[in-house]
Amino acid sequence: MTRPFRTAAVIGAGTIGLSWTALFAAHGLTVRVSDPREDLAWAVADALERYAPHLAARGLDVTGLADRVRISADVTEAVQDADVVQENGPERVEFKKDLFARLARATPAHALLLSSSSAIPSTAFTGEMAEEDAARVLIGHPFNPPHLVPLVEVVPGERTGEHAVRAALDFYTSVGRTPVVERKEIPGFVGNRLQNALSREAVHLVEQGVVTPEDLDRVVTNSLGLRWATVGPFLGSHLGGGPGGYRHLLEHIGTSMQDMGNGADRPAQTPEQRERLIEAVEKAYGSSTYSALAEARDRKQLAVLDALDAARTAAPKEEN
Repeated sequence: MTRPFRTAAVIGAGTIGLSWTALFAAHGLTVRVSDPREDLAWAVADALERYAPHLAARGLDVTGLADRVRISADVTEAVQDADVVQENGPERVEFKKDLFARLARATPAHALLLSSSSAIPSTAFTGEMAEEDAARVLIGHPFNPPHLVPLVEVVPGERTGEHAVRAALDFYTSVGRTPVVERKEIPGFVGNRLQNALSREAVHLVEQGVVTPEDLDRVVTNSLGLRWATVGPFLGSHLGGGPGGYRHLLEHIGTSMQDMGNGADRPAQTPEQRERLIEAVEKAYGSSTYSALAEARDRKQLAVLDALDAARTAAPKEEN
């Protein structure tokens, strides 16, 4: 770790902010929470009580969880001693521009300034900040709820310093998350763009009368959802090609898949683009044997199926 993180400030105590608060506290950080909501103290206490069993189930010590959380009257008080700030405010550029200017003035110079923004790149709201302040601002976008879902998209802005990227990776790793650095800013980042692409096609299929909403959900939860819980789209496709990998898959079914249309209105791949993509996938996974990758996939797949069966067995009948 490049430096220790002892105190975290959570700015904005909606669903995401409350989840972050519980996670940070469960990992031993002192957490200061600020939000203008009138029921802030109750909301924090309620969230800690509800999330404590989740965190305990993940092996964390939740003894005295509430003792590590403080309610702050305002933002300045919350961040004055912070090593890291996690902002969870409205998705409005002007709001974030004003807030991060205030955070830069009120925090120690070493504090890492992170935004949970779901769609707005940090470059959009750091343009007027001093260079040394903009250098410590970047996106740390979670998936809801962040105390359970591991992914954090770490997205540096145009003026974010490399030291801040390394610190963000260290911080999120230290609280048990899986940070992934995205090398180019794009609205919505990666996770939400993938989610939205699937959602658009799901809506289209229901509107066209191809399938009902509940049956579409069954399709996903009994196929793609299970597969993607163990391997992502590229590794899944690489394995789908058998020992020949991704190249074999595209050579044999690539054309038929393209014939379904590219609902995103993108031009068809050129041969050169396709070859670059194949080489990128082969670089990522080609050094491992097909049998080893497939065995790891199947082992994880069985674990997911076993966990789902156990959850169904334990659930009340009306929830099945």
